[in-house]
This record gives sequence, structure tokens and C-alpha cells, in this order.
Amino acid sequence: MPPGFFLQGFSEFPHLQPFLFVLLLVVHLATLSGNLIVLVSVASVVTRPPMLLFLCQLSAIELCYTLVVVPRCLADLARGQNRGSPISFVGCAVQMQMFVALGGAECFLLAAMAYDRYVAICHPLRYPAMMTPGLCGRLAISCFLGGLVVSLFLTMAVFQLPFCGSHLLVHFFCDITAVLHLACTRSYVEELPLLGACIVLLLVPSFLILTSYGAIVGALQRLHSSGGRRKAASTCASHLAVTLLHYGCATFMYARPKTSYTPKQDRTLALVYTNVTPLLYPLIYSFRNREVTTAIHRVLRLKGDGQSLVTG
Repeated sequence: MPPGFFLQGFSEFPHLQPFLFVLLLVVHLATLSGNLIVLVSVASVVTRPPMLLFLCQLSAIELCYTLVVVPRCLADLARGQNRGSPISFVGCAVQMQMFVALGGAECFLLAAMAYDRYVAICHPLRYPAMMTPGLCGRLAISCFLGGLVVSLFLTMAVFQLPFCGSHLLVHFFCDITAVLHLACTRSYVEELPLLGACIVLLLVPSFLILTSYGAIVGALQRLHSSGGRRKAASTCASHLAVTLLHYGCATFMYARPKTSYTPKQDRTLALVYTNVTPLLYPLIYSFRNREVTTAIHRVLRLKGDGQSLVTG
């Protein structure tokens, strides 16, 4: 077992570190603010439909997701690390496990949200009876537990591999591909846990999402009113946009062989999907979902009224 690793971060670009620190700090604060506003606004709704419950969980996942990675990166940039930032073996394993658990929970949650849209459009009269609060609660818990189980299995499998030579991770956090790149083995055996995780977290939920939307498309074609089709399709637009962003990034990053791993390119892409995509999610849902917009306006109005009473 190695004593630990060194996260290179962006230490080879010392002149860019101040700019990156300011940029990431602004994006990070905007991400936290956006997801917190959505989370508090949706949580304040007394009677929440299932989609808002799932959206509340999605915002909570995104908050934790960005907190696992970004604060340490900001701290390293603030210190101006020029030789890499040390991270212990256990610390690296914990960061990887939490990152995979949250990303996996989001994969399952997007599948649950697709099923919710399927029931709402294909079985609108039976929707209240099928999407009961009890079922939604069980789905939410199952998404979290599914991500947790897969992350524990994957992390234990990866950190049982022998590591030799350089312990320098060309990354700003303990990403799976970066750690696997340091393994001493020369076979494809070390890639099997990642392949298994990709099947469970990417292929299975993707199949469920495609099946749900296949049924939705069939239901929309049977509608005679073009206005009804547009209205029904608009309820799926936000979910489709978030799904494409999440699965597109995850598939490109992890569903590929180790031989195609390019450390610096992967680090740049990871900078996007750990900072930009969590910022876009609340914007997408806020603009496309009337219930979310109404809830946000209600919370902001109450906050404004409260401040007026205090100052008055």
C-alpha cells in the first residue's frame, strides 16, 4: 500500500493559478447558490408532486457532488502548489468513493425521473395512484443505496491493485481513470471493476430511460392535438437536457479502455463536468419548469417581505 498520492492539479501552470482560482470560486459559489435556492424552494412546497421530490434530491446530490471535489481544488490553487498536493491513500479512496456514490445515485435518479414522466404522459388518470409518496420515497432511497453499493465495490476493487513507480496523479482530484493509470498491472483485469460499474450505472439506467421515452414517443404520436403534444413534450425537455449532459460526460469519461486515457485532456473535461454541469442543472429546471419557478418566486417573495418587516 503506498503512503499516498500527489495531486498535480494545475501546478504546471503557475501563471494561470490565480485566474483559475477566481474563476472556479465564482462558478462554485454560483453553483451552491443555484442548487440551494432550488432545494429550499422545492422543500418549502407543502404538497410536492413526485417530479419536484426527485428534483429536490437532484439538487442535494449536486450540492454534495461539487463539495466533494471543488473546495480542495480551490485550497490547492490558493496555496499555489507547484509540486503537487499530497493526499493520503485513505483520503484518496474516500474522495473517489463519495464521488462515484453521488454520480451513481444521479444515474439511478434520472431513470426514476424518466419513469415518472412515462407514467404522467402515458397513464395520466392513474398517475396519483401509481406515483404514490411511498413509492417515490422508496425510489429516492433506492437511488442513493444503489450508488453507495456500486461505489464501495468499485473503490475496494481499485485500491486493492498494486501501485508502483510514480504516485503523481495528473488530476485535481482522485478520479477513477487517473488512479487506474498508476496501477502496475499490465492486463485488462484492473479494468473489469470499472466496466462492471459502467454497466450498472450507465447501461442499465440508460436502457430504462430509453424504454420510458420510447413509450412516451408512442403516446405522443397517438395524440390528435398538436398543442397537446407540445405541452406533453415540454414537460420532458428539462429532464432530457440534464440526462444528455450527465450521461454524455460520464460515458465519454469512463466507458472507454485504459489505452485511450489522456491525463491532461481528461483533467480538462473533468473541470467542466464537476463545475459547469452542476451549475447548469438548476438553470435548466428553473427555466423549463413552471412549478419550480413558482416555488422559487414564493421563497424569494417571502424573504423580501421578511426583510421589509425587519427594516420597517
